[in-house]
Amino acid sequence: MTHVTEHPLVQGGRSAALAAACVRGGVAAGLGLGALAVLVIAAWISSPFPDGGPHDVLHTVAGLWLLAHGVDLLRTDTLSDVPAPLGVVPLLLAALPVWLVHRAARDTLDPGAGGRNRPRPSPSGAIGAVAGGYLLVTAAVVLYSESGPLPADLVTAGLWPPAVVTGAAAAGVWTALGRPFPGPRWAVLPRAAGLGLVTLLAGGATAATVPLVLRADRAQGLFLGLAGEWSGRAAVLLLVLALLPNAAVWGAAYGLGPGFALGTGALATPLGLAGDPAVPPFPLLAAVPAEGRGTWLHWSAAAVPLVAAVLLGHRVGRSARTWSVRDTVLTALGAAGACAAAFTALAGAAGGPLGSGRLSAFGPVWWQAGAAAALWTVCAGVPTALGVRAWGRRSPRPKHVPAPVPTAPDPTKTETETGEGAATGGKLSRMPSLKWVRLRDRGRTRNRFRLRGRRSGAAPGTPEPGTDPYDGDPYDDLYGDPFGDTGYEPYDFLPAAWEPTAKPKPEPKPEPQSAQDSEAPGGA
Repeated sequence: MTHVTEHPLVQGGRSAALAAACVRGGVAAGLGLGALAVLVIAAWISSPFPDGGPHDVLHTVAGLWLLAHGVDLLRTDTLSDVPAPLGVVPLLLAALPVWLVHRAARDTLDPGAGGRNRPRPSPSGAIGAVAGGYLLVTAAVVLYSESGPLPADLVTAGLWPPAVVTGAAAAGVWTALGRPFPGPRWAVLPRAAGLGLVTLLAGGATAATVPLVLRADRAQGLFLGLAGEWSGRAAVLLLVLALLPNAAVWGAAYGLGPGFALGTGALATPLGLAGDPAVPPFPLLAAVPAEGRGTWLHWSAAAVPLVAAVLLGHRVGRSARTWSVRDTVLTALGAAGACAAAFTALAGAAGGPLGSGRLSAFGPVWWQAGAAAALWTVCAGVPTALGVRAWGRRSPRPKHVPAPVPTAPDPTKTETETGEGAATGGKLSRMPSLKWVRLRDRGRTRNRFRLRGRRSGAAPGTPEPGTDPYDGDPYDDLYGDPFGDTGYEPYDFLPAAWEPTAKPKPEPKPEPQSAQDSEAPGGA
C-alpha cells in the first residue's frame, strides 16, 4: 500500500510562505531602485551637457537610494581631495522605500483574493523574511557604491537601514493583523502622539513657508542661478520638493526653542541668529531669518509646540473620562514620549553634515529637538488631559423650576365644565373635580356623574350658569335611576369592549280600545 506524503515546499507550507515573503522584500527594494533610476536617467538624458557615462549614473542612483535609508555618503570629487560627508536625508525621498516595505509585509499576511486560505508565515516570521530579503539587496547596493563617486559610510550603512526596514515591516504586519491594541489606553496613546506630531509638523511647515513667501524674490533668484537650462531647473525643482518635509522639521525645531544650526558656530532660534552662518545658495534657505535679535513675529513660532501639546492632551483627556487620575497621567506621559521620540528621529534625519569644515553641522540637533519636544508635550499636555477629563466628568446641575403660585378663584368666572366645553377652548386653572350631583328632570330625582372644574374663561357654546345642561338629553330615560337608589352609578351598565352594545327596547304601544270599552257605564 502506497502512502502519499505532503512536502511543505511542494504543497505550499510554511517554508514556501517564508520564501515568498523574502522574495517580496527583495522586489520592494528593486521597485524603489527602479523608480529612482528612472528619474535620474531621465535627468541625465535631457541634460545638454551630461557629466560621466551610464556607469556614473547608476552609481549616483545607488548613492541616492542609500541616502534615502539614512546612510551617510562620502563625496570623493572635492577640490581638496578630502572626502566630504553628505548626511541630510531628503524625507520625501525616504517615504518611497518605507511605503514599499510596509506594503510588502502587509501583503505577506493577506489571506489572498477571495479569502482563500493560502499558507502564511507567523507575524515574526513575516517581519524577518521581508526585512531579510530587502536587506540582502541593500547590502549588494552598498558594495556596488564603493566603486563610485558616492561611496557609503559603512558605519551608518550597518545601523540605519536595518532599523528603518524592520520598523516599516513591523508596521505592515501590525496593519495586516487589524492594528490590535492590548487595552484602551494603548489605543489612545499612538493616536494622541500622532495628532501631536502632525500638528507640530504642520505648524513647522507654516513657520517655514511664511518667510519664504515674504522673500520670494530672493528664492527665485537663487533658483534661477543654480541652473540655466530647463533640465537642470527641473532637477533642482525635484530636489526642492524632496526637501520640503525637511523644511517642516526645521520650522518645528525653530518653534520648539533649540532652533537649527547653519554651520559650526551659527545657530538660528526665535531669540535671534547668533554666529556667522554658512548658508549655501539654495532656494529653501531663503527663509532663514536675518541676523540680529528676533521680533514678535519670530517669537510667535512658539505657538506651534503649544498647540500641538494642547491637542495631544485633549485627545487623551477626552478618552479618559472613566479612567483614574493615575491612568490619565501615565497615558499622557506615554503619548508625549512617543511624540518626542518620533520627532527626534525626524530631526536626526532632516539634519546632518553637508560637507567638511563649517558645513559639518547643518540642521537641527536631534537630541536638543527631542528634549524640547518632550518638555513641551509633558508640561502642557498632561495638565490639559487632566482638565479635559475633569470637565467631562462633571455632573450637570438641575434646572431651577419655580414653584406654581396658587391663585384665588374668581366666583364670577366659575362655570360647569362639560366635554364640549373642554373641546371648544376652555382653560382650567386647576384639575377638575368629579362630583355626584342631583338633577331634577320631569319630576324625577336622578343621580348624574358630572365633571366640574374652575375655568378662567367661558368657552363659546357652554351653557349659562344656573341652567341644566342635560335638559333634553335622550339618554336620561335610558340611564336614569329606576329604583331611586342614591348610590346608583350609571356606568355599571356600560358594556365591555368585547360585548355588543345593547339597544334600548322599544316601549310597548298601547292596545287600541274597543268601542264597547270606550263607552262609559252610564252613557246609555
